[in-house]
Amino acid sequence: MLLIKNGHVVDPFHGTDAVRDLYVSDGKVLPAHLAGAPADEVIDAAGMIVAPGLVDMHVHFRDPGQTHKEDLLSGALAAAAGGVTTAVCMPNTDPVIDTPEAVARLLERAEGLPIHVLPYAAVSAGQKGTEPTDWAALIKAGAAALSDDGMPVMDAALMRRALKAAAAGGFVISSHCEDLSLAQNFAVNEGAVSRELGIPGRPAIAEEIMVMRDLMLAEETGAHIHIAHVSTARSVALIEEAKRRGVRVTAETCPHYFALTEKEILAHGAAARVNPPLRTEKDVAAIVAGLQSGAIDAIATDHAPHAADEKALPLTEAPSGISGLETSLAVALTYLYHTGRLDLMAVIDLMSTAPAAILGLDKGRIGPGDEADIVIFDPDEEWTVSPARFFSRGKSTPFAGARLKGRVKYTICRGKVVYKD
Repeated sequence: MLLIKNGHVVDPFHGTDAVRDLYVSDGKVLPAHLAGAPADEVIDAAGMIVAPGLVDMHVHFRDPGQTHKEDLLSGALAAAAGGVTTAVCMPNTDPVIDTPEAVARLLERAEGLPIHVLPYAAVSAGQKGTEPTDWAALIKAGAAALSDDGMPVMDAALMRRALKAAAAGGFVISSHCEDLSLAQNFAVNEGAVSRELGIPGRPAIAEEIMVMRDLMLAEETGAHIHIAHVSTARSVALIEEAKRRGVRVTAETCPHYFALTEKEILAHGAAARVNPPLRTEKDVAAIVAGLQSGAIDAIATDHAPHAADEKALPLTEAPSGISGLETSLAVALTYLYHTGRLDLMAVIDLMSTAPAAILGLDKGRIGPGDEADIVIFDPDEEWTVSPARFFSRGKSTPFAGARLKGRVKYTICRGKVVYKD
């Protein structure tokens, strides 16, 4: 039996916000009337927050096919170090996760990992945007949801068909909203920084026009659409308006979109290159407001590791993506909680309880009888980001050298300690 004593338990699902002891046995949180027996292991969490393990609904573990960037184990270890107990992987691997057999293989390989790892499956065969996959079979095989993330579904007719199937089948489609004819492969936001660098920019409307399209398709079909990595003010406004109309839409953003602006490109170069790109101060303010209002439902990392030699290429040639699992909670605490923009209950809801609910997962809660997936963190401990110490194989992050406030001390999954600071 594990005893976590003296910790401040914050559990949005059960509404718990109090100092209390948690007893864990056989991978479950024990009801109070069964607790109290001598513990084999004791964690004194005095001065710390005890919360449901984080559920990161948007990661890229690069496995199979690009394991020089990340594999399932290195990704799972990075997740555990960041307080994440459930990570949901996008299907843009090599080969793409686009068949029931591929879903089953990944789930089988994930069984021995320190955390829960689940797959998305592709909307289109090979993520080429032309031929549909067998959507019902993919969900039956264990895919958490469907997405062509990394390669937007440009064919509106295909997306409409997929959303009709999602409405009938009760599953979620996560949309990477960018119009490729506008976004192309441009490295930075279209604006002051792109002009200063003298390179073409990725305009905000490339995202917004696809957000509008998919909101309209979801409204027409009655499907649940999830908008991934929201980065612009107008996207937030469109989602907020759609919610008022009753459209079944949820949305996520990432820590870099509420903490950083396009100016980071000038300081960090390709280490700050992401898709969609970092935007303006106005967009950052709107993202924060969307988190406060409920327009944005979840925070996910879009953890997208690359090899060092790839990110060392010139800005216009380097791949987009950063490693975010090991900094996400600290960035959220630093930029949202310690600034007074959100309370701890809201931060944990956005990073654990809400993403679990969006995907229909029995996670994001630590009441009696729940699976003991738990993060224990010191909300006030300051530390400096050192990518060389990341468990992730990808070491590229615009937060390198940043001083953050809030540190994961223990991560517990299935009742076992899988990370200790």
